[in-house]
Amino acid sequence: MTPDDALLEVRDLRAGYGASRVLDGLSFSMGAESVAVVGRNGMGKTTLCDALVGFVRPSGGEVRLAGRRLDGLAPETIAIAGIAYVPQGRRLFPSLTVDEHLSMLARRARGRRWTPDAVYELFPRLAQRRRHGGADLSGGEQQMLAVGRALLLNAPLIVMDEPSEGLAPTIVDVLVDAVHHLVAEGVAVLVVEQNLRAAVRLADRQLVMVSGRIEAEFTGDELLNRPELQRRYLGVGSTAPAGIATGNQHTEGERA
Repeated sequence: MTPDDALLEVRDLRAGYGASRVLDGLSFSMGAESVAVVGRNGMGKTTLCDALVGFVRPSGGEVRLAGRRLDGLAPETIAIAGIAYVPQGRRLFPSLTVDEHLSMLARRARGRRWTPDAVYELFPRLAQRRRHGGADLSGGEQQMLAVGRALLLNAPLIVMDEPSEGLAPTIVDVLVDAVHHLVAEGVAVLVVEQNLRAAVRLADRQLVMVSGRIEAEFTGDELLNRPELQRRYLGVGSTAPAGIATGNQHTEGERA
């Protein structure tokens, strides 16, 4: 990909917490497409998300969106500039209804592609649950709401941290369809995933993260169908996973 084609450019990014460096010269670029970042636990995937959206201030390198440099800016500035975030764990307000979550951003969304009504069209289940509080939603419904909330920023790039975590296969199907729909409309989606099979379904480009850097890139088919690559980069052996899941693992008692 040439710089002219790139929507997001990350160059030699370095970041961490206190004296601990987690990202160590990380670089990649992407256009209006879906891209997945995969890797073992502790390789820096969530720190990458935090650095992109401003929760962690990089100590070096650059993050550019459509040519504009964003590294080091405040999270709200980065969100307005065009990076929306679907965090791991969803981070919803338990006492607010689905409608109330979406109405907080409805004014900014007025007259643009993504409005609360458009979110309800993408996720009909949310429309059925619009009067229910965040704490009353299933894990899948919470994830739909977290994605819908991010969409209301009408950003050109959405970053999703572990979006399939704890979800039943039927809900992962909904998520995959939604991501493909967004990409077809020209929205870029960067997915950080622990679940390899979900990552492959969500994105064809697979960036493998090792020790704070992008070590290799494969297509989804290459990574899924070549066990030696999984063993080398993801620690998946012939008997048990080591730090990355190869299939859906239900951790929430998901309701369909």
